[in-house]
Amino acid sequence: MSADAARRTALAAQGFGRPRPNGRVTRQHLRRVFDDVGQIQIDSVNVLVRSQELPLFARLGPHPRSLIPDAVAAGELFEYWAHAASLLPTRHYPLYRWRMERARNGEGWFESFTARKRHLVDSVLEQVRERGPLAVGDLHGRVRNKGGTWWDWDDGKIALEALFDAGHVGATRRSNDFARMYDLSERLIPTDVLAVPPVDVALARKELVVLAARSLGVATVADLADYHYQRVAVVKTMVDELVADGRLVPIEVDGWAKPAFLHPEARTPRAITGRALLSPFDTLVRNRDRTERIFDFNYRIEIYTPAPKRIYGYYVLPFLLDGQLVGRVDLKADRQAGVLRVQAAHVEPDLDNTLDRPGIAAALALELHDMAGWLGLGTVGVTDRGSLAADLASLAGVERLAS
Repeated sequence: MSADAARRTALAAQGFGRPRPNGRVTRQHLRRVFDDVGQIQIDSVNVLVRSQELPLFARLGPHPRSLIPDAVAAGELFEYWAHAASLLPTRHYPLYRWRMERARNGEGWFESFTARKRHLVDSVLEQVRERGPLAVGDLHGRVRNKGGTWWDWDDGKIALEALFDAGHVGATRRSNDFARMYDLSERLIPTDVLAVPPVDVALARKELVVLAARSLGVATVADLADYHYQRVAVVKTMVDELVADGRLVPIEVDGWAKPAFLHPEARTPRAITGRALLSPFDTLVRNRDRTERIFDFNYRIEIYTPAPKRIYGYYVLPFLLDGQLVGRVDLKADRQAGVLRVQAAHVEPDLDNTLDRPGIAAALALELHDMAGWLGLGTVGVTDRGSLAADLASLAGVERLAS
């Protein structure tokens, strides 16, 4: 397979091989996105919008922002650990129960804490049972940690997270501050899903690999392992078995140093068209090594980089145009002023000073206007920072802002 075909295959698998809906966006469209990506990573940074909303916008365009919370309330989505904290289709809940059982058996992140503070964990569970749903601040008798471990969580928070890891409790998100609200899993997960018999550990892990392959289209073993945060050595054995079963197809991709595997139902469109701004945690780009391999796009999030050392900005979104990552923009929603601020706009170096720049700027401006309207912001404004800023600022409907 050529590198270009692999790129188109990967994009199609992630839902970028079809046009956005023309009319009203509904729950059915949300289901289709989750059929493609399998998971949407959660992140609390709200400088633009919560990250979990952006993958829907990238694939569906402007849509009701109630789609995700409504699906959670209806029991169609649940929160758990996948690659990271993620929203997942509830029908996949049985595939994650082995992780919950592992935690219940005293393994995993909270093993030491649970062993030392069993009585506290049990008492917190009883509070949730009697009073839930509860945020951490609602717990009675919280105890402060003195050691600064677990991000300075207090013992009540650690106990709730241990219970969440073990599947005793689930979580939703409070709308005003995005805090986790913990409740018994049986009050959040539909009864028919909970009634599904536990899936054998080896089978569940293998099915997660197949789901990863479906969402990635074409992938290395490391790509497949990363998607649901499994160990590469374990996944390698499962991949060999899946190839023998015909559920994965081994393939060589031009320019890839390691063997690749194709999902049997993967599509390779002749062309990918359309535009999208991608969350830093979008499943298309969150694996930075894979992103560089497929798109020749070196991408690192700079949220935790001191401002003077940032290259592109604080909250930078890659810009996808007709199947290529052609630029990146540092965005901020200035809600008080009603402005979608483009803090910086960069075109990729190999496209700089070419005839593509005006077209890229025009397409980006359309996407920014769509995003501003979706977020209830009246204006798009751009500073003078970045190689694409001047082209963007020259377009009608884009205001020039002070840096």
